[in-house]
Amino acid sequence: MPNIENIKKYKKIHMIGIGGVSMSGIAAILNNWGFIVTGSDWVKSETTDKLNQMGIKVTIGHNLEAIANSDVIVYSAAIKNDDPEMLEAKRLNIPTIERADFLGEITRCFNDTICISGTHGKTTTTSMISLCFIEALKDPSIQVGAFLKQINGNYKVGNSEHFIIEACEYVESFLKFTPKAEIILNIDNDHLDYFKTFDNIKNAFIKYVKLLPSNGLLIVNGDDTNCLELPKYTDAKAITYGITNKNTNFFAVNISFDNDGFPEFDVYHNDEFFDRIKLSVPGMHNVLNALSCIALCTEYGINKTAIKTALLKFTGAHRRFEYKGKIKNIASVYDDYGHHPTEIIATAKSLMNKKYNKSWVVFQPHTYSRTKNLLEDFAKALLNFDNIIVLDIYAAREKNTYNISSKDLVDKIISLGKDAKYLPNFEECVSYIKENIEENDIVLTLGAGTITEIGPMLCQK
Repeated sequence: MPNIENIKKYKKIHMIGIGGVSMSGIAAILNNWGFIVTGSDWVKSETTDKLNQMGIKVTIGHNLEAIANSDVIVYSAAIKNDDPEMLEAKRLNIPTIERADFLGEITRCFNDTICISGTHGKTTTTSMISLCFIEALKDPSIQVGAFLKQINGNYKVGNSEHFIIEACEYVESFLKFTPKAEIILNIDNDHLDYFKTFDNIKNAFIKYVKLLPSNGLLIVNGDDTNCLELPKYTDAKAITYGITNKNTNFFAVNISFDNDGFPEFDVYHNDEFFDRIKLSVPGMHNVLNALSCIALCTEYGINKTAIKTALLKFTGAHRRFEYKGKIKNIASVYDDYGHHPTEIIATAKSLMNKKYNKSWVVFQPHTYSRTKNLLEDFAKALLNFDNIIVLDIYAAREKNTYNISSKDLVDKIISLGKDAKYLPNFEECVSYIKENIEENDIVLTLGAGTITEIGPMLCQK
């Protein structure tokens, strides 16, 4: 059982923004440990309903009374200092802790926190590892960035020393954690609104690797040159994996794909045949994700059978190349969270392994800063699809001080020699696709914002 001494001083905990992916997971863990948890959020959601069913009282809007009755306030990064509940906490001198700091406190309750990080693939890899640990009956606690049907949510409260979590590099929040094991999947140009330069991103990962104890474990992607430099910054045991780089501890060869684009491949461990592995998620990038999972689980003494079974059972996390249904019974619709050029290219490659007539992408850019900084990369990545539709930019946390619009992205694609359409209106976009779709086409909705509404609209009779 985890040791909760360091957070015992807080009996009553109020969480602002409790409906968020990470916040709701923290709330459930605290509730299970016997803390009195309340929360508030802007909007009612499946998550807030579920928390209420657990006995966690969630207010939609503000609850100043709950603030007065709390020992500590935990708030998500999206909450500003002028939030009425934050102001009330300040007025009453009740301590406030940002989500990542508090999650850091929770990682210190466990002897074995396993952190999965990198610019892309965290949610998928965290899910794969979680299923392997469950298959091996290790009863881990889990916090993952998407709904995972095998645990019926985005978290699981276990009774072992293992805590498996996604560790995000944005605003360097992963530096708040106390990891025993780290997987670093890749280091790419992202979150430049915060990091400004690629060197700052690399330095954040160096600081993160230095958090490992000497008896810890570091697993890095041997196909990513930026990752390969990291082992020199720690005394922890380092393990590498790769596909193109065979000079690694774990590598994959003889990779083939079935009609769904699902890979099967031979794994070698220290140059000896390990096993043949079959996945139920598409794409070469998932072969790499699976290798990192196999490397970690092998180090943790999980047997091959459990690993193989769990990986085959994993059909993808929510919004990771997720099948949504059919349009007029002739074309398939998939939905994916990809909102960075590297992710778009990986998803396009996964698509190419499937059998279909023509591909369609409906892309909703996420944040003005990312669209401005990576405009050319986005345009080039989207060239991989036969038909391209771009929706308006989803602002998320930003205001448009960047003088950028989706029209600029469409113009850039056209300048590269391919047609693209700017259709900001969802209804217009849906009817355009329905009128022009052909037998055996595939439509992919892509982005991290409200684009999730398009798939169900397309599949309506």
